[in-house]
Amino acid sequence: MMAELSSWKAKHFDWQVAGKVATVTLNRPEKKNPLTFESYGELRDTFEALRFADDIKAVVITGAGGNFCSGGDVFEIIEPLTRRDMPGLLEFTRMTGAAVKAMRACPQPVIAAIDGICAGAGACLAMASDLRLGTANTKVAFLFVRVGLAGCDMGACAMLPRIVGQGRAADLLYSGRIMRGDEAERWGFLNRLCEPNDLLSEAQALARSLADGPTFAHAMTKRMMHAEWDMSIDEAIEAEAQAQAVCMETRDFHRAFEAFANKRAPRFEGD
Repeated sequence: MMAELSSWKAKHFDWQVAGKVATVTLNRPEKKNPLTFESYGELRDTFEALRFADDIKAVVITGAGGNFCSGGDVFEIIEPLTRRDMPGLLEFTRMTGAAVKAMRACPQPVIAAIDGICAGAGACLAMASDLRLGTANTKVAFLFVRVGLAGCDMGACAMLPRIVGQGRAADLLYSGRIMRGDEAERWGFLNRLCEPNDLLSEAQALARSLADGPTFAHAMTKRMMHAEWDMSIDEAIEAEAQAQAVCMETRDFHRAFEAFANKRAPRFEGD
């Protein structure tokens, strides 16, 4: 059952929709946009709802006030966790992982617009996005080891090596050091650098271009990129053959051919 999310109400971050693009803004700038138990849960629920949304075709996630996200709030998350028993701790870690799972499972491309601090869980939200735009001021840190935790948080040990390579991921996850914008772009974590004042507008423009494209095909591409992590090459080739055959049945595929034949740009409608 499809749903309309243009009027979705968020309590713990800003949610704005312009056309077919939704923008999620983590909005606690006085603390560099840390996450709380409530905002984790609401992010999970929002991205889960996006799986069934037919009005939103691309999503931008960003932070207010010149920073992306400083991770879990020290006094609203970290301190309470020191008093939880193992079932309570596991409930929390599974909830944070569920937010990443929901971002990966929604069909919409997710674009992170990352300025300033992008640390801990914030770095994992950026990692879970499909595309990442940053600035020279971007500071990415998977800093879990600096607070006595393992680097394996929210899928980081599985996903980060696939983005930047095994050796570079080991560097970041063992050290917890800061990876600045130019290095993050050079290593492939950031797709490109923007001027700080242009970052959000460039991310939203990219989102609009994707939302105006063949969105069924984009959703299939996203699904297969994630699914093929666990496949052999032969299995992936067969899975892609089946996926592409499904896309060849869409009206968008026929629209593209007709537009090409008539020497005009195609107008995709996502069906």
